[in-house]
Amino acid sequence: MDKNNHTPSSPLPEIDLIALAGYLWKKRRFFGKCCGIATVVGLIIAFSIPKEFSTTVKLAPETTNATGKMGSLGGLAAMAGIDIGSASGQDALSPNLYPDIVHSTPFLLELFPEKVTDKEKKYTISLYNYMADHQRSAWWTILVKAPLKGIAAFRSFLSDNEENDGRLNPFRLTHKQEEVLKSLRQRITVFVDKKTQVVTLGVDMQDPLISTDVAHSIVIKLQTYITHYRTQKAKKDMEFTEKVLKESRSAYYKAQQAYAAFEDSNKNIISASYRTEQERLRNEMTLTFNVYNTLAQKLEQDKLRVQEQTPVYTIIEPATVPLKASSPQKLLILAAFVFLAFIGGCGYLLIKEYANFSPSESEVQDPQKAL
Repeated sequence: MDKNNHTPSSPLPEIDLIALAGYLWKKRRFFGKCCGIATVVGLIIAFSIPKEFSTTVKLAPETTNATGKMGSLGGLAAMAGIDIGSASGQDALSPNLYPDIVHSTPFLLELFPEKVTDKEKKYTISLYNYMADHQRSAWWTILVKAPLKGIAAFRSFLSDNEENDGRLNPFRLTHKQEEVLKSLRQRITVFVDKKTQVVTLGVDMQDPLISTDVAHSIVIKLQTYITHYRTQKAKKDMEFTEKVLKESRSAYYKAQQAYAAFEDSNKNIISASYRTEQERLRNEMTLTFNVYNTLAQKLEQDKLRVQEQTPVYTIIEPATVPLKASSPQKLLILAAFVFLAFIGGCGYLLIKEYANFSPSESEVQDPQKAL
């Protein structure tokens, strides 16, 4: 008889959902206590997390190649005898590289000396000092990091590696500077839409005014960086052309004065040697003038190239001071704790009930009694 009841072909007991719901309803006081405790814990956690304010800036960089831009001045430059065809080229620094540029160490280190002011106007300090000394943390974070900070301070005291903490050396950052750099990198997000090429920059800080100031500074430095990258070659060419133009101008003036002095000192003289020297001085003056004229045209061409290669940025969404915190989301945290408490309570009751359940012949035949 026992063997027949435990054969694999015997039907498995089915769970009656109505009976299960009734059993859980009887334990509603237990769930009330669990949810109450979860509510208190969730509120403590939610209010222990420091507020974060997010500032978002959207800008559309100019990505057209130089050929199209130079076309607008092509006719005017041709009338002046200037060939600007060599100024065409592709933009080597696409917006897809902007996230890497903003998150790079040299770029972020340039933000350290930037002055920031809190919302209450209590202090105006550098961004580095704000990130290093004015960051609030949750109480559990302080407890976890306290032993690590003690060990780091002890190592610093023994090795004396933090003696240059006041000076910023990009080639050798201190532990504190490296932590500030890592924290700042995590607070800056850059997203580029591959279809529209619109760049979205986000900055999260614990102070709304500082968040806006940092976002504005990043946009300005990014524009300066891109402009310098795209115009540095043209500017170097223009500086070199200006230098050579001054030399050619001086040579032309000397040749012109030499020819004029020869003409003045040899009036009414007709001889083969006179004509030969006159022709030589005239040719030298013409040659130096041609060089001077060519370099003058080249200088105008370089000026146009610098102007045309300077990118133009359209600010779609400027930086504005956020009115409310972006995190933490207290209602979401509270709902998550209550939900987890309810699920945990259900699991605890079911495990406790079925752990005390010992199947017998009558219970196998009537599985509702198990509940």
